[in-house]
Amino acid sequence: MSVRVWGTGAGALVVLFAAGVWARGSSAVDAGLWAEVRPAIEARLVARSAGTGTEESEPAAGARWFCRAQALDLEASGDLVRAGIDSLCEQFGSHEGALVLLGGAETPQVVLLERDTAHGGYRVVSTEEAPDDADAAWYEKHFSPYAVSRIHEKMPSAGLAAAARTHFGLPADAPVRDS
Repeated sequence: MSVRVWGTGAGALVVLFAAGVWARGSSAVDAGLWAEVRPAIEARLVARSAGTGTEESEPAAGARWFCRAQALDLEASGDLVRAGIDSLCEQFGSHEGALVLLGGAETPQVVLLERDTAHGGYRVVSTEEAPDDADAAWYEKHFSPYAVSRIHEKMPSAGLAAAARTHFGLPADAPVRDS
């Protein structure tokens, strides 16, 4: 075999190996740490959506916000945790045996948390959301390359609808209608 064939093959193996290391290394989120910080993140999301934070929205009578977060990046340093997340919040109400979707938004953001030794767990110190006119540079500055590649994947809302059905005492197969 010629040196050219071996060189091409070896080069291809190096590229595949490097891509595998990058994908594996950048996609790792510590599941234990995520389980610790997720409740504080999701509670903050619900509070802000319900108008108790800085981004107030008028809730519809009897309606409730439901939120979930998905970890994209997670870094711990001492008592601080930086979480790059994608969040989905939807407001639901119920009407005549159906679940009514009143609004919602999916928002990538960076959340800084601090260990709360007095109450156990973590508390949110700050959040930074992508601005409405965010360009690729904003995402690249705030998230890892792996996270950037996943940011615009639509988060499923089935879990939020299921939680809303339970909250409103509706059957699991109650339809979801738009307002």
